[in-house]
Amino acid sequence: MKPTFRALRALHRCTTRARTTAFIGLGRMGSEMAHNLFLNKLSESPDSEFVVCDAIPDSAASFRRSFLSRFPEARIEVVNTPEEAALAAGTVVTMLPSSPEVNTVYTESNGIIPALRLFSANKPQQTLLIDSTTLDVDVARRVASAAEELKALMIDAPVSGGVAGAKAGTLSFLVGGTETAFRKAEPILAHMGKRIIHCGSSGAGLSAKICNNLVLGSCFSVQALGLDPAVLAGVINSSTGACWASSVNNPVPSSLPDKSPPCERDYEGGFATALMLKDMLLASDIASARSSPLPLGQAARDLYADVLKMSPELAKKDFSSVYRYLKDLGGDGQD
Repeated sequence: MKPTFRALRALHRCTTRARTTAFIGLGRMGSEMAHNLFLNKLSESPDSEFVVCDAIPDSAASFRRSFLSRFPEARIEVVNTPEEAALAAGTVVTMLPSSPEVNTVYTESNGIIPALRLFSANKPQQTLLIDSTTLDVDVARRVASAAEELKALMIDAPVSGGVAGAKAGTLSFLVGGTETAFRKAEPILAHMGKRIIHCGSSGAGLSAKICNNLVLGSCFSVQALGLDPAVLAGVINSSTGACWASSVNNPVPSSLPDKSPPCERDYEGGFATALMLKDMLLASDIASARSSPLPLGQAARDLYADVLKMSPELAKKDFSSVYRYLKDLGGDGQD
């Protein structure tokens, strides 16, 4: 009896799995990260194969068309489920909105963990899972534990650097996981970023990222007392108040004449306000669980919640759009 096309394709995937990389989650960050990863992998190993998957099928199809238009020699396939991605690829990278999506993609039916259970005992050992989602630390540890029970390697590798860093390939990866998993993942991460920091065991990368975003979300550059925004930015950025939120992502239009932060594009194209609120809530939950006071963080959390409640149109805008909300809150619209 002749083998079916589906059987032949499954056999082909098994033989090419080791050189196949899958990327699941092609939003603003994920699409840029996947592009750099695939491009660099293709340059490094021309026989590399790729798989993409997204909750919105059109996003995956669009990514494939765009990539092939620039690199027609690439072998890239769209699959419908995380399970298919894990069956096809020895390396799987995920970049998802938050904890519920990670649970769905990794643990539920048609997910990655169930897919690994279909393999023989040695196959999961050839699987590397990299999750760059910013999510609840305990959820991440439970997923990693389930993967490790199947002898797969998994790291949490949330990023810092925003959409601009993802596009430029200059992200910082904050990694949690075993030394073995970190070493195996490091070359993959290097295709998407410049700084790769091993923060400790599973969940440590997320803990570091949440602390970073807690600080970031609590920083505001405010145009006040009639100062020219460029002058004020120059003072802050050359003094002890210097920070990324002022020197790169300054929320005040015209404050950085030599740069183009989101405020110059009506706050489009950056790290969404809704995602910043999500990260502030994660930080608050961790602090509450450990009875750690977080007065500034809680104030910032409440501010972002108010922003989304009173100005829901800012949800998908860069988080620095909170400046617009605060400016309008002043009443007279004057700086």
